[in-house]
Amino acid sequence: MNVNEIKTLAKENETVEYKSAKGGFPKSFWETFSAFANTNGGVIILGVKETNGRYVADGLTEGQIQDYRKKFWDDAHNKNCVSVPLLVENDVEAVTLQDGSFLLVFRVPRAAYDLRPVYLTTNPIGHTYRRRHEGDYVCGDDEVRQMFSDANHLRSSADARILRNYTMDDVDMATLRNYRQVYDSRHEGHPWSEVDDKTFLENIGAYRKDRVASKEGFTVAGILMFGKTASITDQECLPWFFPDYRERLSIDPEIRWTDRIYPDGTWEANLYQFFGRVLPRLYHALPTPFMLSADGVTRQEYTSAHTALREALANALIHASYTMMGNITIDRYSNKIVISNPGSMLVSVDEFYAGGYSICRNPILQKMFVLIGVGEKAGSGADTIIKGWKDNDWQAPTIAEKQHPDRVETTLWVDSNATTTSTESGTATDTIQKAIQKDFDTIQKDFDTIQKTIQKSLCDSCIELTESQIHILAYFLLHPDATRKQYLAFNPKATEGGTISNITRLQRLGLLRREGGRKKGHWVVTIKTVGQDETD
Repeated sequence: MNVNEIKTLAKENETVEYKSAKGGFPKSFWETFSAFANTNGGVIILGVKETNGRYVADGLTEGQIQDYRKKFWDDAHNKNCVSVPLLVENDVEAVTLQDGSFLLVFRVPRAAYDLRPVYLTTNPIGHTYRRRHEGDYVCGDDEVRQMFSDANHLRSSADARILRNYTMDDVDMATLRNYRQVYDSRHEGHPWSEVDDKTFLENIGAYRKDRVASKEGFTVAGILMFGKTASITDQECLPWFFPDYRERLSIDPEIRWTDRIYPDGTWEANLYQFFGRVLPRLYHALPTPFMLSADGVTRQEYTSAHTALREALANALIHASYTMMGNITIDRYSNKIVISNPGSMLVSVDEFYAGGYSICRNPILQKMFVLIGVGEKAGSGADTIIKGWKDNDWQAPTIAEKQHPDRVETTLWVDSNATTTSTESGTATDTIQKAIQKDFDTIQKDFDTIQKTIQKSLCDSCIELTESQIHILAYFLLHPDATRKQYLAFNPKATEGGTISNITRLQRLGLLRREGGRKKGHWVVTIKTVGQDETD
């Protein structure tokens, strides 16, 4: 890191920490070291103090820098100070400032999952830190235990745990039969197709023998995938399990969701059934037609977007930390799909996007999905997900790690081309659309009359828009190939900021969408059931 790079670090943030070192090596250094290592890494710069909101160099000498460097390496290899050194020589650098004083820069990487938690002293409880905004916070006991669990997962993954006193009575046979039908269709003539259910479950990891401990039984993965709801949520298994799919496609603020799939007692809420019920609903958010096979899971006709969506859903189910409190949630809006699962990522976000490398928290669940053609085993699945959206010229999907509690949230934007397929209101909205089209054809595109027709139709469907928003709809109906700049030239009263805001609202409501990308696309005006503006 050179002087120019340091000058760009104007203030502390989630990955940058300044520390004054004029009076000696700062005691708080190791708290920040632990916090960066347990979060997303960062840079610690010794020799900078904050004065009246500005960061000023301490004026450290070369001798002080040498002393601090030695102090760091001595403490880094002392288990009474920190659990793992983590850095190598190139991660520590002295920087000379123009006035001849020095800074000491430490680049702290995100620790690999099997090295976390990185903690201070010899006791991780109360001495493990994570980074939030520009502060270092002590981890709770549950967070520490989860990091240890993740570190040991290859030796004994959470989904491989053998459950006590579980039998075939805890398996939903209808789910297992459906899974085996899909498996048989993909593996015609395979020997596993001829074995009994118990042997088949053992072959795929749903039932396991631990020869060292001299015990055998159903695994957490097996019951998660095929179990009955009560068996999954038993205290012996996963009492907090609660998968939840919500469609938020109403403009009425009093309506939290227009449809929901959750363990309501009408179906056995295992992962296989949840996946099979939710995936077709998510497919309806995409504009490209598709057709599922009879089993409801595998596809016959699909696009890269459908493949990407299937991969994103499978990723969440496969990588979730089911031992943590917190639900798997899938929220479908008019312009996006948000998939969220409990737990942190075992690789960094950058490594996830790079693809080709993945560490699976639940390898047995992953195997079960892969056997029926769902999920990537070779990498993170990021390549597939990103390609599906790129092929359709949509905004790139985003993935983010949340903390307190730990969650991974994937957002898939579909506002450019998304269509809604709500069966409850399709007939009514189709009628409105046809009526408007008939009026448009009759009035020969008279602009004022078109605005009045839109206003009347929206009132009939209980949708309220401003005059400017109705004006935009009428303009793009008449000029679907026009750009936003052309609209601004057409309407001298409109401002660029106001027009962007109005177009965004119309897209969120589902009344306006862009097809074919920014450069070669066109606008489509439609009246339909639409999503609410914001999340709850």
